Amino acid sequence: MPRASTTHRSPLLRPRIFAHVPSVGAGMSTRHGGVSGPPYDTLNLGRHVGDTASCVEENRRRFCASFHTDPARLATAGQVHGSTVRVIDAPRHEPFCDGLVTTTPGLLLAIATADCAPVLLADPAHEVVGACHAGWRGTVRRVAGDTVATMVDCGAEPAQIRAYVGPCLSRQAFEVGPEVAAKFDDAVVAHPEDADRPHVDLKAALRRQLEAAGVPDDAIEVSARCTRQSSDDFFSYRAADGPTGRMFGALVLRH
Repeated sequence: MPRASTTHRSPLLRPRIFAHVPSVGAGMSTRHGGVSGPPYDTLNLGRHVGDTASCVEENRRRFCASFHTDPARLATAGQVHGSTVRVIDAPRHEPFCDGLVTTTPGLLLAIATADCAPVLLADPAHEVVGACHAGWRGTVRRVAGDTVATMVDCGAEPAQIRAYVGPCLSRQAFEVGPEVAAKFDDAVVAHPEDADRPHVDLKAALRRQLEAAGVPDDAIEVSARCTRQSSDDFFSYRAADGPTGRMFGALVLRH
C-alpha cells in the first residue's frame, strides 16, 4: 500500500517559456511529493523499474492532479532511445517510440527520464504540442528535430514553437567514450584536463538541433539543472548505480 505523505500534489518545475501561454500546461516532476520507498523515493512515475504498482499509480495520480488532469488522459511513450515520433489522439502507452505529438486538447503527453532530457514543445497559435525523450542516442538520431517536423505535419510553424529542454546530465557530468563523442559535432564535445574521457554537452546539442529545425533561439529554454549533480532532487541512473525511479516531463493543450 502507498505510504502516508503530507504532500498530495506533486512538486513541478514549471518552464518559464510557457508561463504566459494559458492554452498550454507544462512541467517537469522532481523526485519529491510521492509515496514510494527507497530506492524509488518518493515520486517515482515509472512502472517498469521494480517499484510497487500501487505506489506508482498513486504517484501518477498526484502528478496528473498537478495539471488538473485525470490520469485516464495520460499518454506515454514506450521509449527505445530512437527517433520515432507518433501522432496520437487518445490516451495510451504508445510502444516503440520516443516522441509524441497531438492536437487533441486535454491529452497529457508525458516523457519518462532519469538522466536523459525531456524536450517539451508547443505551438500555441496552431494548437499543436509535442514531447520527446532525448538521450545521447536519440539526440544523435535527431529526435528533437523529428518531433518538430512531425508537429509541422500537424499544422505547426517552427517560428511559432516554444521549447523546453528539461533537467538532464550536464556537460560536467556526461562523460562518454571516444566512440560516442565522435557521433557529436565538435562544438558540443569537451576534453577537460582533469578527465580521462571526453564530455558531451547534451543540452547544447539539443538547442542546436531545435534551432536547425527552425525554432527561434529566444523561444528555447534550457534548464540549468543537472540530474546527476542534483540527485537529491532528481532521479539519476548514473548517480544511483542501480535501481532508481523515473520522472515525467509533460505538457497538455488546454480546452
